[in-house]
Amino acid sequence: MDGRHEYAITVEWVGNRGTGTSGYREYGREQLIHGAHKPPLAGSADPTFRGNRDRWNPEEMLLSALAQCHMLSYLHVAVRDGVVVTDYVDDATGVLLQRGMGGAFESVTLRPRVTVASADMVEAARAAHSDAQKFCFIANSVNFPVHHDPVILVAERGA
Repeated sequence: MDGRHEYAITVEWVGNRGTGTSGYREYGREQLIHGAHKPPLAGSADPTFRGNRDRWNPEEMLLSALAQCHMLSYLHVAVRDGVVVTDYVDDATGVLLQRGMGGAFESVTLRPRVTVASADMVEAARAAHSDAQKFCFIANSVNFPVHHDPVILVAERGA
């Protein structure tokens, strides 16, 4: 399944308050992210940088991309390894260090809570995170560590 895959989006700035970028406080950071056959995603800057807290910011979207990619890679590995996952929730966090006007992510920690169908799957479910990390395109594209702190649970009988 090797090959070149191209992706395209359009980012549309919708924060012109009537005077464009006439001053730092005079424009909004609101934007819409468009992709073919998808509803627009409402974006902005982080509130720390004069953004709208009710919209997704790029830092949250990077964290989301890492968590989604790991989950999708993990579910693939689970099927391959005979692990039946019945639930998966990740409370991911990231640390960004600002240095003057620049900065960078220092690290991300994924905290997936994975529920499996039976107790005999727990060790394989835990081990699957290692392969999922290797297969995750996004994690392989960043220059900071992506840590994992998984919890593996066993589904209740009859649930």
